[in-house]
Amino acid sequence: MINIPQLSFNNIEFPATSLALDEPDGLLCFGGDLSPQRLLSAYQRGIFPWFSPEEPILWWTPNPRTICLPFERHISKSLKKASKKVNYTIKWDCAFEEVIQYCCDLREDNTWISEDIIDAYNELHRLGHAHSVEVWDGEMLIGGLYGLHIGGVFFGESMFSLQTNASKYAFLGLCRLCETLNIQLIDGQVENEYLNSLGFKQISREEFETHLQILTQQKDEPWPKEFIPVSACFNLKQT
Repeated sequence: MINIPQLSFNNIEFPATSLALDEPDGLLCFGGDLSPQRLLSAYQRGIFPWFSPEEPILWWTPNPRTICLPFERHISKSLKKASKKVNYTIKWDCAFEEVIQYCCDLREDNTWISEDIIDAYNELHRLGHAHSVEVWDGEMLIGGLYGLHIGGVFFGESMFSLQTNASKYAFLGLCRLCETLNIQLIDGQVENEYLNSLGFKQISREEFETHLQILTQQKDEPWPKEFIPVSACFNLKQT
């Protein structure tokens, strides 16, 4: 039987992340709630909720951690070629609720994006902490992603595509935005082939937490109002 700490409803403190299990990787504790205060406290320490509707709220901090430095993102030759054939626009925060709903509806493993999760992140969006990056074909939303912005970090949660490469364009739009907002690290949580293809890599939990201690203390820069064509996402400076 797995034995992990249970969180109190009256206290948003989390156990030391060193207590997280190796198997399943990163499971730290359970319980509590999805209040904005608890969620923000969790993300600042590299902890996030992930659970199915029949489970209690489970909190995770995997080791290693999957991250991307925006200036090290990978652009394939085929993606750059394909981008010249489309006339899409990148927008931010125009359709947050639609983005998270699409992420729920279109994922095979969508059980973790429950109604409770949707409600919690919609509230974080209303409070200015959660954001969406969207790909539009005219007036039609065709792809996007959402996550939390805290200081110099964007904590990615999920993405979707209704057209080929749309989620990749959304990610490149996020990287382009990172230049404006001084976001220096994008969190992808756990490794998968899709994230690896975009330039994500793995670092230790300890190294990740060291970055968070510094970057989450930066001042949050406001997200811009203007929109950009997909072509502008390929102009990010390399370091």
